Amino acid sequence: MSSIYGWWSPKIIYPTNLVEDQRIASQGLPVTSGKIAGFQKMAEVGGNGIKTVPSIYQSDQLLIIIDGAPQWQDSSLAALARTHGAAQALAEGFVRYGRSVIEKMRGPFAFSLIASENHYALLAIDRLGIRPLAFKISDDLLVFGSQLDQITAHPGVKAEIDPQAIFNYLYFHMVPSPGAVYNGISKLQPGEFVEFKNGQATRDFYWQLPYKDSGLSKKELLTQLHFQLKQSVAGCLPDRQTGTFLSGGLDSSTVTGIYQEITDYPVEAFSIGFDADGYDEMEYARATARHFNVNLHEYYVTPADVLKAIPLIAQTYDEPFGNASAIPAFYCAKFAQEQGMQQLLAGDGGDEIFAGNARYAKQKMFDLYRHIPGIGKSLLEPLAFHLPPLGKVKSYIDQAKIAMPDRMETYNFLHRSPLMEIFSADFIKQINPEMSLQNLRHTYNRSSSDDLVKKMLFLDGKFTLADNDLRKVNRMCELAGIDVQYPMLQENLVDFAASIPSKWLMQGFELRSFYRQGMKNFLAKETLAKSKQGFGLPFGVWMSNNQELKQFAEANLAGIEKRSFMNPAYIHNLIQLHQKGHASYYGVMIWLLIMLEQWLGSHKVDIAL
Repeated sequence: MSSIYGWWSPKIIYPTNLVEDQRIASQGLPVTSGKIAGFQKMAEVGGNGIKTVPSIYQSDQLLIIIDGAPQWQDSSLAALARTHGAAQALAEGFVRYGRSVIEKMRGPFAFSLIASENHYALLAIDRLGIRPLAFKISDDLLVFGSQLDQITAHPGVKAEIDPQAIFNYLYFHMVPSPGAVYNGISKLQPGEFVEFKNGQATRDFYWQLPYKDSGLSKKELLTQLHFQLKQSVAGCLPDRQTGTFLSGGLDSSTVTGIYQEITDYPVEAFSIGFDADGYDEMEYARATARHFNVNLHEYYVTPADVLKAIPLIAQTYDEPFGNASAIPAFYCAKFAQEQGMQQLLAGDGGDEIFAGNARYAKQKMFDLYRHIPGIGKSLLEPLAFHLPPLGKVKSYIDQAKIAMPDRMETYNFLHRSPLMEIFSADFIKQINPEMSLQNLRHTYNRSSSDDLVKKMLFLDGKFTLADNDLRKVNRMCELAGIDVQYPMLQENLVDFAASIPSKWLMQGFELRSFYRQGMKNFLAKETLAKSKQGFGLPFGVWMSNNQELKQFAEANLAGIEKRSFMNPAYIHNLIQLHQKGHASYYGVMIWLLIMLEQWLGSHKVDIAL
C-alpha cells in the first residue's frame, strides 16, 4: 500500500517538502505549501511486479497525485493511463469532464487534484472506500493525507483528541468516517468527494451502490455466479508470488479455489490457528486445501505473539483501532511474506454483498413483527407484558418495536449500562451520545433500496468493510510488507450481487442461500456446512489463564483509569465480570480499552477533559 499527503493554500502554492516547511515555520513565517506528495515507502512492489508508488502529474495548471490502480470507463483515458500513468489520465479527464471525471473511474483509488491559478482543489476516494483519504481545512490551508499522522505532522495542524471520537471508538470498535480521532480532521467516505472552488467547499457522494434487480431468473443468475467470481479473481492479476488468506470459510475458500482453477501452478494458501476451544478453524482450511489441492501453510498464534504484537499494532494505526482480528491478520500476512509471497488475495466482502452476517437473519426475524395485523398485536402485547412465562415474547416485542438501524445496536456495551456508570461527568459533557446512532441512521437511510436486507448490506459496506475490515487488512499487510487485493470486492462482482433479489440472497432466514446453492458443486462439503467465524482472537479466554496477558491487561486498564474519562468502578467491575466466567464477552471491552491505552501512549496524546 502506498500513500499520499500534502498541503495547499489557494493564495500561495509552490513545491516544497516537509523539512522545508518546518524550517519556514520555525522562522515564524506562514506555511502555505503546495506540496502534493510524500511517501512512507517510496517504492513497494506488488505481486504482479507493478510498483505501487502513487502516480504524479504536474503542469503549469495542475498538480495531481493518485494512489491505487483505477480502471477507466473512457477508452482513451484507459490507453493514456497505460502509457503515461493514472495521474496524467486523470489530468486529461479533468480537462474533458471537470469534476464528473470521477464517474469514469472504477477500482481502488484516492487522489488530490489542485488547479492553483483557479484556486481549485478536488479530493476523492473510490466507490468502496478501499483507499483512504482525510483532510483538514484551517483558514486558507488545506492539509490532506492517506493517514492522519501525515496530516498532524504539518506544523499548522494541532493534534487534539476529539472526545466524541473516543466515544465513537468504544461504540463501533473503530472511529468511523467521516469523523476522525483528531479535532477538525475529516475522512472521506466510500464514493465521496470534496471540492474547493471560489472559496467554498462542496462535499457530496458521486456514487452509491444501486440496488436494482436484474430481471433475470434465479437459474440465469446462478449460471453467471462462477463466471463473475472467475473474472474477479483474474482481475487481481495473481502470479507465483501471490498467495491467499485461507480461514476455511466461504469466501477465502472460494478465492483460493478459483485462483487454483485459473493457474497451472499450486496456489500457496496461508491460515492461522489458535489453541483454544471454539476458535480454531484449521480443520476447515485443511479441508479446502485438500479439496483444491493447494499448498497450505499453517501458523498458530500464541498469547506470547499477542503480547509482542499489541504495541506494534497500536503504533501502526493512525487512530485507535479495536478489531482484535488485526493480530491474526498481521501474523498471517507476515508468515506469507516470509515464505516469499509479495501479494495476498483476501476474501473480505463476500458476506456484505451476498448476505452472510448473522445479524441479517436476526433483524429479518424482528421485522416480521411489523407485518402482524394491529388486532393481533393488541392481543399479544398485554399477554407478553403481564405473564412471566412469556418473557421471551416480551423481549422479542421490545426489540422488534425499535426502529432500524437502532435495533442492531441493542446489545452494544454503551447501551447495556447508563453512561454515567461508564464515563466521568466531565467526559459526558463533551460528547453527544446520540451521534453514533445518527451516523448509522444517515448511512442506512441513504441506501437506494427500501428492502431491509439490502439496506443492511449497504450499511455494512460502509461500517463493516470500509471503516473496519479493509482498514484492518490493509494496514496489517502494509506492516508485514506485503500487498493485498480483494477479489470479492471487484466491481463486476459487487454490481452482480447487488442485482440479485434479497429473497434469493437469503431464502427465509438462511444466510447466503443463493451463494451456497451456486457453489455447491465447487466448494468442499465441509465449507458449505460451516458457520461463519473468521480469524477471531481468543483474547478474553487467554487472559483468564495466561498470567502475563492478565498482568498486561490490568496494567493498561490502570492506565485508562488514570486518564479520568472513565469511572474507575466500571473498569473494576469489568475485570470482575470477566473473571466470573464471562471471559469471551467482557474480554471485548477489555481489549478495546487496552488498544486505546496503547494507542494514546504510543502517539503521546491524551484526552483533554
